[in-house]
Parts: sequence; C-alpha cells; structure tokens
Amino acid sequence: MTAQAEPSDLPDLPEATTADTVPGVPSQRGGPAVDSPGGRLGSEGRVLNVFSHGVLLLWGLMVTLPLLWAVMSAFKTDKEIFTSPWALPTSLHFDAWGRAWSQAHMSQYFLNSVIVVAGSLFGTMLLGSMAAYVLARFDFPGNRFVYFLFVGGMSFPIILALVPLFFVMKNMQLLNTYPGLILVYIAYSLPFTIFFLSGFFKTLPSSVAEAAMIDGASHTRTFFQVMLPMAKPGLISVGIFNFLGQWNQYLLPTVLNVGDEDKKLLPQGLVALAVSQGYKGDWSGLFAGLVIAMLPVLAAYIVFQRQVQAGLTAGALK
Repeated sequence: MTAQAEPSDLPDLPEATTADTVPGVPSQRGGPAVDSPGGRLGSEGRVLNVFSHGVLLLWGLMVTLPLLWAVMSAFKTDKEIFTSPWALPTSLHFDAWGRAWSQAHMSQYFLNSVIVVAGSLFGTMLLGSMAAYVLARFDFPGNRFVYFLFVGGMSFPIILALVPLFFVMKNMQLLNTYPGLILVYIAYSLPFTIFFLSGFFKTLPSSVAEAAMIDGASHTRTFFQVMLPMAKPGLISVGIFNFLGQWNQYLLPTVLNVGDEDKKLLPQGLVALAVSQGYKGDWSGLFAGLVIAMLPVLAAYIVFQRQVQAGLTAGALK
C-alpha cells in the first residue's frame, strides 16, 4: 500500500486571496492596489454621459423657453407683458389672436403662404425625386457632371442672384404672382432635394425594380408604383426640410413680391406686423401673430417626427 503523505510533508503553497486575483482590490500583503481598466472606462463613460445629457438639456431649454414665452405672452395683455413678463397670465385673453388674424391681415398672408408653399413643395418633390432616381439608378454619359452641377447649386448664395433674378422675372411678367414665386421656390429647393434623395435611392434594392421590369412594367410605372413608395421615409424627411425652408423664406418674396399688399406671404406680413405694432404698442397682437406663423411648422414636425428620424437613419442602417 502506498503511504499517505502527512500534512507536514506537503510543500508550502501561497494562499490565494481575493486581492491576488481580483484587480482593483487592495492587497492584504501590503502591495499596491491594481486599477481595473474596466472601472476607469466605466467612470469616464459615466462622466461623458452626464456631460452630453447636460449639453442636450441646456440646448433643449434654449430652444423651448423662447417658444413657451412667446405662446404665454400671446395670452396676456400688454400691461402684463411689461409688468410680469415671466409670470403666467392671470387669465387667458384671446382678443389678441382676433386682432392679429383680422385687423393685421394675418389670415390673408396665411392663405397666400399655403398656396405658394403647397405648389412649390409638390413641384419640388416631384421633379427632385424623378431627377434623383435617374441620377442614382441609371448610368449615362455626363451622369456625374449633372449630379455635381445640382450639388454645386447648394453652395451658391441666393443673395447673389437676387438682382438678375428680379429682372428675369420682370421680363417674364412673373413678378407679384403666385406662379413666379412657386417656380423660384422649386429652383431654390431642387439642389438639396436631389442631393438627399439620390443617396437614398442608391440604398434601395435593385432586385425589386428588376422584378417589376421582368413583369412588363415600364420605367415610369416602376418608379411611381414600386420605387417611390419604397422611398417614403426619405421623401417625408426631405419634404419636411423643404417645407420649413419655404414656409420661413423671407428674402425671395420680399424681392419678387413687392407692390401688391394682398399677395404678401406670412413672413412679410409678420415683419409688417412687427413694425406697425411696435408703434401702436400692441405687443400681445404681435406675439399672437408670431405663434400663428409657428403653428404649421410645429404641427408638421410633431406629426411626421418618426418618419423624419427613420428617413435620416435609413441610409446608414442599410
């Protein structure tokens, strides 16, 4: 039989302790503690997370507080605006909204903006999507030249084209007309629309278009019935951006829409209201007109915010 070793015959082994195996725990033998790389990264990540959330919170307050202040002031009287500008209104006063809508002709300006922006937005999305689809899906001589020609239009300042644009519109007898402003808005918005949608159309699968062509669909039918519905997130995203730019456009209608008071757009009317109400002292009516001008923009973004986010991230995800 093999003799069993006595405990005294076994070699001395170092005792394993938690401090010897787990980094970051002080050693019981007096050695220095080992910092955990994961712990350092975790603390840095928490600090960065807190900093980024703080910046976003500050930015959100900077954007939201002026908007809330304008809405709150629209329900106050002029005396309350000056005596307690940051306090809530004692009671809701709606007479300022009526003055801004009827006496300041904001209703007419609002209707004019709806007519012009609706026509220009439809034309921009139709022509822009068709041009972007051709440039993104078809190879032909001069494809890249035409594409970069459109992209170069985004870098051209519109203020440099105001004087020649005025005389061109005058020679075509399009000054102070809805069609003239609609055509100018379309030309102004096409470069960004084509740039945005051409990149989006490239991400769509080619197999679907090829299957439609095999089934006998023409290029026109393939575009309108197959590819255009697939590009709905991108169309909504660029449509929202175009709507914001065209609705808030002030420089172009000021130059091309002069002399006719009944055809002024909402930004022009809002500036005229600010000048006139500044002399009259009707500040509550001015804030009411400002909120009236902002409501369509806020409503459009609130309704389509998910589609906008989906359209902006679709190209990266695919």
